[in-house]
Formats: sequence, C-alpha cells, structure tokens
Amino acid sequence: MVQLVGPLRKELADSLSTCKVLVVGAGGIGCELLKNLVLTGFKNIEVIDLDTIDVSNLNRQFLFQKKHVGKSKAQVAKESALTFCPTANITAYHDSIMNPDYNTEFFRQFILVMNALDNRAARNHVNRMCLAADIPLIESGTAGYLGQVTVIKKGLTECYECQPKPTQKTFPGCTIRNTPSEPIHCIVWAKYLFNQLFGEEDADQEVSPDTADPEAAWNPEDTAARATASEKDGDIKRVSTKEWARSTGYDSVKLFHKLFKDDIRYLLTMDKLWKKRKAPTPLDWHQLRNSGPKDESVGSGLKDQQILSVWGLCKMFQHSVETLRTMLQEKGEGAELVWDKDDAPAMDFVTAAANLRMHIFSMNTKSRFDVKSMAGNIIPAIATTNAIIAGLIVLESLKILSGELESCRTIFLNKCPSLRKKLLVPCILDPPCANCYVCASKPEVTVKLNVHKATVLCLQDRILKERFGMVAPDVQIEDGKGTILISSEEGETDANNHKFLADFGIRNGSRLQIDDFLQDYTLLVNVLHTEELERDVEFEVVGEAPDKAPPPQPNKEEVNSVTNGNKDFAQPSTSSKAPADDDDDIMVVESDEEGASSSSAAAAAPSSATKRRHSDAETGESSSKRLRRDQSGAAAAPTDDDDDDIIALD
Repeated sequence: MVQLVGPLRKELADSLSTCKVLVVGAGGIGCELLKNLVLTGFKNIEVIDLDTIDVSNLNRQFLFQKKHVGKSKAQVAKESALTFCPTANITAYHDSIMNPDYNTEFFRQFILVMNALDNRAARNHVNRMCLAADIPLIESGTAGYLGQVTVIKKGLTECYECQPKPTQKTFPGCTIRNTPSEPIHCIVWAKYLFNQLFGEEDADQEVSPDTADPEAAWNPEDTAARATASEKDGDIKRVSTKEWARSTGYDSVKLFHKLFKDDIRYLLTMDKLWKKRKAPTPLDWHQLRNSGPKDESVGSGLKDQQILSVWGLCKMFQHSVETLRTMLQEKGEGAELVWDKDDAPAMDFVTAAANLRMHIFSMNTKSRFDVKSMAGNIIPAIATTNAIIAGLIVLESLKILSGELESCRTIFLNKCPSLRKKLLVPCILDPPCANCYVCASKPEVTVKLNVHKATVLCLQDRILKERFGMVAPDVQIEDGKGTILISSEEGETDANNHKFLADFGIRNGSRLQIDDFLQDYTLLVNVLHTEELERDVEFEVVGEAPDKAPPPQPNKEEVNSVTNGNKDFAQPSTSSKAPADDDDDIMVVESDEEGASSSSAAAAAPSSATKRRHSDAETGESSSKRLRRDQSGAAAAPTDDDDDDIIALD
C-alpha cells in the first residue's frame, strides 16, 4: 500500500524535505512560487534577487507590504514565506545571479533551479550555468494573460537558447527611468509621461529617476534609506506629476526644465550608474533657444519622415503641451486624455519627448513616422497569471523529484480557450537542437561584419555580451600564435578596445575562440568580412555555417574537443526546452494535443524572428586557458528583476 503524507507519497514528501532548490527572482512569479514551495513541503530553499521593493509592486507581490518599501525583495520574501512554514530553511541573497560568486559549484549544490526572471540576459546566464552544472531548470514567464512553463535538462531537451527569439521588448523599470540605451526605452518613457501628465496615473508608469535602482546603490541599507527618506514606515507620500504640472498651469518651459534638465542632473548624482556608461547631458531651454539652429528639420522628404533638430523638437514639445492642455481643460475638471497614436497632438508629444530624451542619452533621434511605428501597447501585469504559472512550476518540480522527467511538459497558458475549451495547453518537450550555439557539443557561429570598422570593444560588448549573452569573455585568435584579443582580467587588454579587428590580422575567414569561464562556455566564431551591411548595422549573425570562408591558417596541432560544461567528453551538452520566456517571448498555441511538440506548437504563433542554424564544425580549446576557468572576475550584469515589473510592448 502506498503511504501518503498529505496529498504526496511518503517517498516524495521525504525528498521534498531534504532536497535543496534555488529560486532565481523574488517578484511577481517569485513571491507566488516561494509561498507554494513552503506549503508543498520544500524545506531547503535559497532565493536570490537584486531588486528592492517599490510601492508599485504592492498591488500584486503579496509577500510585501508598505513598511517593506526600499528593502531587499529576497530578504522580505524569505521572512514572509517563513510565516507560512516557520520550520523551513530559507536563505536569501540580495545580489545578481550573474555575480561570479555564483559559479558552477554553487549551482551543483541544488537538485533543481527555478527561474522567475524578467530579462533575457539573466535567463541566458542561468540556462548556461544549469547546463554546465547538469542541473534541471524550470523556466517560466508571463505577459498579461499569457504564460508559459517549461523544463530544461542537459542532453534531453532543448535549452533556453536553442530556438531564436524575437528582439526583446521587455525592460526593467529602472532601465526606462534611469539608464535608457535604445530608442524604444525613450518611447516607452514618453508614453508613460503622457499618462502621468494628461491621462490616468499609474504607479507602474513612474518617469522620475528611480532612487532605489539596485545598480546605483549596492548596499541594501543605503537603498532602503534612500527610498524611505523622510517617510514613515515606507508609506511614501509623493506629489504626483500631474498635480505638479497643474500647479504650473502646464507651463511647457517649466515642464521641459524638470524633465530634461533637473531630473537629468539628479541622475548624474547617481555616479555608480555612469562608471561604464556615457553620462547623459542635461538640456536648457533658454540656451537652446539662443544657440539653436534656424532649421527645425534635417533632410528632405515627407514631413513625418524628417528628423527634427533639437530646437525643432523643443518647439514640437511646447506646441503639443499647449494643445493637450487645452484639450484637457475643455473636457472639464478631473478629465483624462487617452493616448492614441492616431491622435496628432498626443503623437507629437511622445515624438518630441522621446527624441529629446534620446538626444540627452546620446542616441540617434527618430522621425515621427519611426516613433509611431515603434510605439505599441503596454501589456499589464496580471496577478492571477503569476499565480497559475507558479503553481505549474511546482507541479513540474514534483515530476522531476519523482524521477519522471519524461512526463514533464512545456505548458502554455492562453488568454482564450482553445477549440477544446482549454486554457492550458501541454506540449511534449523537444530534444536538443543540434545546431544550438550554446548546448551543441561543438558550438559555432558565423558573424558577418566589416573588419576595418568593427572595433574590439564592439566585438566584446555588442556581439559577445549583448548578442551572445556572455559575461566575461576571453577571445583568442586562431592565427597559429594564440594571440589574446580580449581578456576577462580587468585592464589586461584595455589598450585593444578602440582598435579595429583588421589591426590584429583578422580578415575574411578568421576564426576566434571564445571562452567564458564563469559560464563554463566555449564558442567558435567564424568571421565573414563584408562591406555591404545596412546603415547603422554593425554586424549580422549568419544562419548557415557553410557561408563561412575556410580558415586562412588551419591549426596543425590537434586540441582536445571540449563540450560546454564537461571537460571529459565531447558529447552533446544540451539542455532542456526553453520556452520563449521573456514576457514578450510567450508564444500562443491553439493546439491542445499533448502529443504535439513545443516547437511545432510554437510554430503556430507568428514570429518575426528568422531561425538561425549554426554549424557543428569542430572546436577546441587549449588546456592552459581552461585552467583559468574559476578565475573569472566578470562584473555582474543586468538585474534579476521580477517578471511583472517590466514593460512589454506589442
């Protein structure tokens, strides 16, 4: 007879009480998940999150209260979860999972890792660490009413990076408010600003500098003190942006100086943000008026497709504010405007405000036509979606702990029922992709670029870190001499940063061996020189490895082929199926046949991304470099924010 402990078999209940699991992220999904785990019987849990609690979290992250504002999410989530089960052993880390301290050995102590993240860089990193440690990973994500859960296991399923993902359209709030780096960040900020001034105010759409930005203050006590300065018990009292604007009579010049001068000056006082970024430049209305160019637009063509000068943007901002103010007054006391991209004054306002912010943060400005085409609808965070997904994560974890990995599924949560009236659609996990540039036995990609224009810094930051998700890459040229182009040791190769790749003899057909010792990850990059890239395009990833030219100097010496995460055997080091799991990577599936594979089901959803296929040509690495595996000193990268404190755009 099977013995039961509550609803679980005794063997499984005993396993829950002794196994150790890691939860990455303590936000929307993370709060629900942590509560579920302790109520299910998990006793040894470690949770990590770099973020701090903001008032905008309180409507859906139920482990937090007003008195917790400014404190570490991980620490408060731990304390709140212990009220459900005081006998649980929970360890909280207020830190980034991408910190080098959390290496392969750290991951190997867990029987299971569960992701509750909001950004692709952190997801990619955890995916690679679980591959290297050979630990099962449960991935998850939500976007409004949509959600997805999947299981990733090395060698058995696709990994998170096996399938191409569309360009990421979700961003942490602190990126929007403090450190925008792409035009879309500024457009989202401008849309938020419209609502703060003229529409329905939303605490999730704050536009002022984020004083609790975890990257600006690493000390939790400092962050908490800053967020709760002069406030009692975390009950922050703020004068709303709309109230302040009304008190000025919606004076366009005063609004301009607050948004584009005073707030920017305040951001500059958060000096930690600008150690590795170009600092923003405040604007002054009077200086621009006196020194601005006479022409308000640059270039010819249709009016909507012209790029306005900075002073032209100032005039557009002024005129749109005055028009919107009049519209608001005509609607009467307490009225609100609704942003519509087909409403000319509203579109002018967002175009002007977004472009002025782009200029401040040293980005190329966009035409009104471009801004209109990029502006999309914001997907709200739904607490119920987070709760459903957190429950599914626990159910999949019970299958893994029962040794029933073959019964695990990728599960899609849809907004509308399928033809069979189902909201939850399970799909069989797909096997590893043979050409995946992460989990294949010999990962290899071809990158097309102009070696006379591409710098070493571009290779490091834009290609290896941003495009391929590495944290601390070391780059060696396969030129017969083993030239080190980039070193993860601080300052060792900084002199190379602004030199062109051609300066090091890199040409069409050159091969670069990349090692990220923190991620236990190796990648061979084939260089395809071209002078025909589109304007403002620095590089392209080629889909087929045969497009590469043969290496100019083939290696005469054989080197041991090393599988990522495995020094002993060159066998497939794949990982499990990773769903499109950024909030914007959710794929809606109409099929509800359990036999359908997750990839084929996902194919039913339209995607603008082109599938990449990579070669499995041989790769190797020298043992001397492998010795440095545990000496990586990479800086922590993007924050491991919760999945619902982000902005998702259609």
